[in-house]
Amino acid sequence: MRKQSLILSVAVALIAFSSSCKKDSNIVNDRPLTAAAADHTCGDSTISGVITSNLYLGDCKIYKLSGIVYVSNNATLTIAPGALIHGVKGAAGTAGGTLVITRGAKINAAGTQAAPIIFTSNQATPASGDWGGVVVLGRADINQGDSALVEGIGGTPPASAYYGGSINNDNSGVLTYVRIEYAGFELTSDNELNGLTLAGVGSGTTVHHVEVYKSNDDAFEFFGGTVNASYLIAIDPLDDMFDFDNGFSGTIDYALGVSDPTRADKSQSNGIESDNLATGDSTVAPYTKAIINHMTIIGQSTAAAAAITNGAPSGTGRYGRAAHFRRSSRFDVRNSIFMGFTNGISVDGSSVTSGGVTRVSNTPCAYVRNLSTMSNNLVHAYTNPTLLEGSSLCSALLANRFAAQVLPYSGTNANAGIRLVNPFVRGTAANYYPAATSDARTFAAGAFTFGGADWTAGFGRF
Repeated sequence: MRKQSLILSVAVALIAFSSSCKKDSNIVNDRPLTAAAADHTCGDSTISGVITSNLYLGDCKIYKLSGIVYVSNNATLTIAPGALIHGVKGAAGTAGGTLVITRGAKINAAGTQAAPIIFTSNQATPASGDWGGVVVLGRADINQGDSALVEGIGGTPPASAYYGGSINNDNSGVLTYVRIEYAGFELTSDNELNGLTLAGVGSGTTVHHVEVYKSNDDAFEFFGGTVNASYLIAIDPLDDMFDFDNGFSGTIDYALGVSDPTRADKSQSNGIESDNLATGDSTVAPYTKAIINHMTIIGQSTAAAAAITNGAPSGTGRYGRAAHFRRSSRFDVRNSIFMGFTNGISVDGSSVTSGGVTRVSNTPCAYVRNLSTMSNNLVHAYTNPTLLEGSSLCSALLANRFAAQVLPYSGTNANAGIRLVNPFVRGTAANYYPAATSDARTFAAGAFTFGGADWTAGFGRF
């Protein structure tokens, strides 16, 4: 009964990836746009500097972000369904076009399945990292006091680049049916802009049906805050698919992450990376604790590919783990699939030395004490489906916890046990759906109703 219940839960989690596709698409510079979003015939309009009053971007012009653009002074940026926004490529050493929604300001980017909003590069031949990405700064709780400077922005910004506060239901606006392509920028080592950065964003903010495609750092990074997000797609980020830290405590419900087979980051590319703080401080609250429901993480198709240590683009790129929980972070992972990494789910007790102080990670002990939990997860790894790294007083107790909450698979065929349709072949969301012969599909007969026939239609890109 446990196995059937487990597989049923995972099958329902993957409802999003059915084979139907109801929208016809056009292709512009290898970028698919729905028919409703493809007609931008009113010329260009360049946006730069600081926006201090309400601004509306329609669906006829192509809007170009030049440099880092801030929405400030409690202004609202409204973007019409079907709008096309280009980030202007930066010169060497500069981030290029970037959109920053500051604390108190709002973004109202409510696309639709028929007319998604597209943020992309202005280059005819786009490349990962052409522009900076989208940053939303809120006033919700973080574990760095009531204010922290967001990563990836240097110098002296012309508007506030700080986030955090005490308004956990803070509302930074709406992001729905949005695709963010070719973004991300490394200002300095370990100080990067991502595809979508949500920093201190509160639960009053609406985030669903968002895709980040080929980011030059993480696809989605959550720095603290309480925002809940659903129907997220992370395709081919250089670094992590989903990154949580600084006290993030929201829920991610229905998400897909797919690893880039052509490159990996020097810091290791993971499906999930979760930290309480970069210093590993085990005493600072609120603790990072993402609640993850119905997530599918796809790594590499072979053990050799997953184990590279000198990959593109830098010669030091390497793949990490399907999920890496470390540095005193906590977690709640349910009804999810992880496959195609050397190591699956890692609970890391390694200590961290910062500023001459060694801090012990309490991640394993939080798991043993039920402060972190997992349930109904299918995990494949070429070597270790579950893994304890580092040392911990709770190490000896972890095996039983994993055994009760993870159904493990190992071996050279990542899909032999879990059996998705064709998870290592690109082109359609249907490939990430349970195969006809999988237990997930058999036990869920008649249950594929959550989220509609294909929630990726119109805005998803694979």
